[in-house]
Amino acid sequence: AMAGEGSTFRLRCCLLGHGQDVRGLTRGLFPEGGFVSVSRDRTARLWAPDGLNRGFTEMHCMSGHSNFVSCVCIIPPSDLYPRGLIATGGNDHNICIFTIDNPAPLYILKGHKNTVCSLSSGKFGTLLSGSWDTTAKVWLNDRCMMTLQGHTAAIWAVKILPEQGLMLTGSADKTIKLWKAGRCERTFTGHEDCVRGLAILSEMEFLSCANDASVRRWQISGECLQVYYGHTNYIYSISVFPRCKDFVTTGEDRSLRIWKQGECTQTIRLPAQSVWCCCVLDNGDIVVGASDGIIRVFTESLERTASAEEIQAFENELAQAAIDPKTGDLGDINADDLPGREHLKDPGTRDGQTRLIKDNGKVEAYQWSVSEGRWIKIGDVVGSSGATQQTSGKVLFEGKEYDYVFTIDVNENGPSYKLPYNITDDPWLTAYNFLQKNDLNPMFLDQVAKFIMDNTKGQTLLSTSNQFSDPFTGAGRYVPGSSSGSSTVPGADPFTGAGRYVPGSASNAVPPVGGVDPFTGMGAYQSTAAKAENIYFPKKDAVTFDQANPTQILGKLKELNGSAAEEHKLTEDDLIILEKLLSATCNTSAETPTAQQLQTLWRAVNWPEDIVFPALDILRVSVRHPTVNENFCSEKEHVQFIILLLKFLNPKGKQANQLLALRALCNCFVSHAGQKLMMEQRDEIMTQAIETKSGNNKNIHIALATLTLNYAVCLHKVNNIEGKAQCLSVISTVMEVVQDLEAIFRLLVALGTLISNDANAVQLAKSLGVDSQIKKYASVSEPAKVKECCRFVLNLL
Repeated sequence: AMAGEGSTFRLRCCLLGHGQDVRGLTRGLFPEGGFVSVSRDRTARLWAPDGLNRGFTEMHCMSGHSNFVSCVCIIPPSDLYPRGLIATGGNDHNICIFTIDNPAPLYILKGHKNTVCSLSSGKFGTLLSGSWDTTAKVWLNDRCMMTLQGHTAAIWAVKILPEQGLMLTGSADKTIKLWKAGRCERTFTGHEDCVRGLAILSEMEFLSCANDASVRRWQISGECLQVYYGHTNYIYSISVFPRCKDFVTTGEDRSLRIWKQGECTQTIRLPAQSVWCCCVLDNGDIVVGASDGIIRVFTESLERTASAEEIQAFENELAQAAIDPKTGDLGDINADDLPGREHLKDPGTRDGQTRLIKDNGKVEAYQWSVSEGRWIKIGDVVGSSGATQQTSGKVLFEGKEYDYVFTIDVNENGPSYKLPYNITDDPWLTAYNFLQKNDLNPMFLDQVAKFIMDNTKGQTLLSTSNQFSDPFTGAGRYVPGSSSGSSTVPGADPFTGAGRYVPGSASNAVPPVGGVDPFTGMGAYQSTAAKAENIYFPKKDAVTFDQANPTQILGKLKELNGSAAEEHKLTEDDLIILEKLLSATCNTSAETPTAQQLQTLWRAVNWPEDIVFPALDILRVSVRHPTVNENFCSEKEHVQFIILLLKFLNPKGKQANQLLALRALCNCFVSHAGQKLMMEQRDEIMTQAIETKSGNNKNIHIALATLTLNYAVCLHKVNNIEGKAQCLSVISTVMEVVQDLEAIFRLLVALGTLISNDANAVQLAKSLGVDSQIKKYASVSEPAKVKECCRFVLNLL
């Protein structure tokens, strides 16, 4: 009896084309109803539904990787690429970006240090990549914006969530992390093995699948809502049906499983050991890719179901598959106890149930199909075949995949060592690295290399050469004049290649708002009577903390010096020297600070942290003086100087020290030497400074906002997009906790300065959701500058 529409998935078609394992699939946007596949054969292929029958046609084959391709995603359409782009990640550590009508990459993203195995795209052109190098990276167009660090093993899965600025990563360290504006907000624990796949259900919920053979449903808030069991081996991929919470999974147990209302309602076995990937098309059809290099599409629609002959051919292929009992997919098998063929007269009790029978000494496996009311043969169970590798890229070692992992015993009673190996590796180099890593005698080199070659006989890969590869590095090279080689943006600057502001061009920079200023390209806030002028940003000079009361500072210093331990005590002479320094730098005298004064100051700022603050205050005031700035920030001294200030930023330390250290860092920006040092150490300083947000001290918040603003001023001049990304992330993170309106104002000026005249920075700010964070400040009544500045920023976004 044929079941009615919408109940059971049946084969729609089998697509041949890839020469090896199909490792990634994603539904395409153009042509409609199509999809993209990637494979170990180093290619990506675009498939379109063919109008006449139930199949798909390969539109074209894209090459650009020098090794296996492991993942793929679609970057949504933009003004520049109205049909979107295709991104692929590979074992060559690169990400290739293709247009949908050119077989060679538009550009290549380099930066990861190991296989890129997962990609996800967000709004405004952002792309998130996950790699075996344990990091995820956020890219905008052709640049890396941020690196997400925190996992301790390979990142197998990444997803950008619908709410702006939120991202998920799943790792071989068994955890999933939620990131907001580039910082880890939460870690989800529960899986007992590598997390392999992620899928988004809604703004609040997502699914994960793992090598522990379970699927978990999570709330963004951290709670695990449900665990689904059904697979008997690693689960490699998970994909959600459009407009509902049902989903499909594929794995190492040769199966595709369909889950509806939380139950596994159908299990489809394939004649391949590893079912690597799946995706659901807009019409609800399921595409799966497996280790036999064949793509299969399954459908619930009777119109699109394959012909009876094709379904019979698929069943015959399945029936002839050899199942290795070692994988455990069918439970423990004892051939002597198995019933004969008569056992198949009894119907099964649930869809996907397996039954083993013995016929003429052969063990056969069958699976029950509820919709057809019959047992379908899914293969012959064969004895284990010794050392041959079941399928490619199967074995995991330290969270990464290898074709083989050998166990090597160097001597009888010593420990055994694991030697991971891929067929593409050079046996000699692998043997050499293995001996180095395990500190073993190099005399074993020949033996180990021979062992590898003997145990991988005949398993070498054909090198699929690519017309654009460089004979020396094997990397794709830049071909002048080829439309794919360079990413020329309309209106790109011929010298820097960066997009420049083109007045009146639709695709570039800022969408023209009513009243865009024709000279600066900034949106201007308009009132009916007079046009308000943006006096707030881009800010050109650093903001400093200049106020000082020398008498009070020295008074406190003397008082604390009285109670200081002997080894720290300053002499009367020392105190006079510091007094002179203070008057020289507070502009009350025309003298230049001397080396002796600076040495004395250095001794004082190294006091214990409970009494050091007046000395820090002298440092804060005096570092504005060019001589002092040059002395502390120059090549020779700067390391100690930065270490000292960073030490005081510890959120567990005294708040007075945190405040003065932040102010001193802000004041470093007054001279060239200080700016240079601040920019060189930006990453360290910002990472430490942001930790001071936790104490609810408004003065600290204002100093932190000012530091961010001074960085924005420098970054606006040099246009360093990675630096801007870090700054935007800090602004977004600090905005969440700060209440004080002066601090908010300085963060708004920083934000405006960062994104002025930089279309990339505008896109990045939007993708981090900064616009929705600041909207509320557009209606602040007092001080008016907050409201006005906020409106200028929103005009740019």
